[in-house]
Amino acid sequence: MISKWNYLPLTSEQQAIEAELAVHFPSCPAISHLLAHRGIPSWAEAQKFFNPSMDDLHDPFIMKDMDKAVDRLNRAMGSKEKIMIYGDYDVDGTTAVALVYKYLQNVYSNIEYYIPTRYEEGYGISEKSIDYADSIGVKLIIVLDCGIKAVEEINYAKRYGIDFIICDHHVPDDVLPDAAAILNPKLDDNPYPFKHLSGCGVGFKLMQAFSKSNGLEKIYEPEALLDLVAVSIAADIVPIIGENRIMAYYGLKRLNSNPNLGLRSIIRICGLSGKEITISDVIFKIGPRINASGRMQSGMEAVDLLVTRDISEAYEKGKNIDQYNKDRKELDKRITEEASEILSDRGEIVSGKKPIVIYNKDWHKGIIGIVASRLTELYYKPSVVLTLSNGIATGSSRSVHGFDIYKAVDSTRDLLENFGGHTYAVGLSLKVENIPEFTRRFEQYVIDNISEDELTPQIDIDRELDFDEINAEFVGYLKKFNPFGPGNQKPVFVTRNVYDFGTSKLVGKNLEHIKLELVDSKSDCVINGIAFNMAEVFDAVHGHQPLEICYTIEENKHNSNNSVQLLVKGIKPMSQAGSES
Repeated sequence: MISKWNYLPLTSEQQAIEAELAVHFPSCPAISHLLAHRGIPSWAEAQKFFNPSMDDLHDPFIMKDMDKAVDRLNRAMGSKEKIMIYGDYDVDGTTAVALVYKYLQNVYSNIEYYIPTRYEEGYGISEKSIDYADSIGVKLIIVLDCGIKAVEEINYAKRYGIDFIICDHHVPDDVLPDAAAILNPKLDDNPYPFKHLSGCGVGFKLMQAFSKSNGLEKIYEPEALLDLVAVSIAADIVPIIGENRIMAYYGLKRLNSNPNLGLRSIIRICGLSGKEITISDVIFKIGPRINASGRMQSGMEAVDLLVTRDISEAYEKGKNIDQYNKDRKELDKRITEEASEILSDRGEIVSGKKPIVIYNKDWHKGIIGIVASRLTELYYKPSVVLTLSNGIATGSSRSVHGFDIYKAVDSTRDLLENFGGHTYAVGLSLKVENIPEFTRRFEQYVIDNISEDELTPQIDIDRELDFDEINAEFVGYLKKFNPFGPGNQKPVFVTRNVYDFGTSKLVGKNLEHIKLELVDSKSDCVINGIAFNMAEVFDAVHGHQPLEICYTIEENKHNSNNSVQLLVKGIKPMSQAGSES
């Protein structure tokens, strides 16, 4: 359960914006508060926020090297060069490869795709892949969701006369590869105004630019592939703001109306056919299945699925990938349990500021990223999980909210063979003999730089709300805040002086959840809610004492009346309230 409730008051500037917006929401004052809190400065911007438009995407040619990338691609096609589309084996990489391959297939046939194997080649560009590219006559490789650190590999490829267009979004080093073009919004000297594109998003911008330069926008619209971009945005956990929010919005529309055949097969297998697919569905149902291919077998199978034009083939490949996901779940559960036992035996590792670093040479390389995430959730600490692969210790790290684990790993770079990633997730590899020193220095960096607040699970609360404010108009506006995700989280509300209506009860196989029927002190509204895994506070709920609850507002999809229910994240007796801010 969340141990700290973090109330987020508006700044004086935000209060002024709220007052200006309030005239447009006279019966829903909470909406103007939420908009101000999200940095929406005016009514005009609020209308844009509620009605995302493709016209608000930036011109792709603003991105540094985009003109070079399009020119090199056009020259390759004009000279009938063989082109390879190359990407990482995760969801972002495989959707990016599928998107670029599918779009270019409309106008060019001398093209193929390649996903490196996690176990033989590892992350990024491999010499094996370059040797293969040379053997089949490739002269241009478009690399997606990796490549920004592949200095040596791209120099190696130059011996064969192979050029690269790099489409990446990972943090670059000071020295960049000698590529024909590097498209990365995180480059310091890149004027592109939006820095948070996914790898697939960068690939989409390249296809936009290519389409624009060749007058193809009305013939083969890149927008038809936004379902793939939406999946990458959700699965790679990039901020759903700015361009990402627009692309996710239209990508979800396509997922719900006319997704590509591969995605359609997964939607069917997930039991999502006929239901409204949300970002949450992509994160927890669609994304893990695509990811399972690269984790358990080969990411090539995920791309095969996403580019197929045969519905029967799509369904068969979808079933294979679904089985990989089932196998992945069993393996991930077992390894997480083994890791937890090791940590339990250590004892001291879960106390204080000390992070988690754990190594087992026999763990499955494809699962350690998930295990790192599980350990971070369980112990609420930055976590690094390492295993052995081809004689090298290979690992994944995950962080807690507010702590930059990329900087922590970067502080040990002299011990590493390779590393790369984001603020909250980094992949790394090192020699086995360097693990003890890596552990010592990584732990010390975390101890010196992490705050107590960053080690405390907490939930940010947007606003206090009375139950009588939860009406149809308010819920209708809340829907317009979709799609939700990092940077635009689902609003969390708090209501004080709440009472059990007398009918709340324990539910679930082990009576671990509470099905709530609640009233507050200011109205006669009875509101339904569900509190998962909170059976320990049932006595307080049933004791008819005033409570304080924090929650999100959800549609009750099991009710034909389309009523709402509260997804309760925390419950406290009012006697305990007011101690946090």
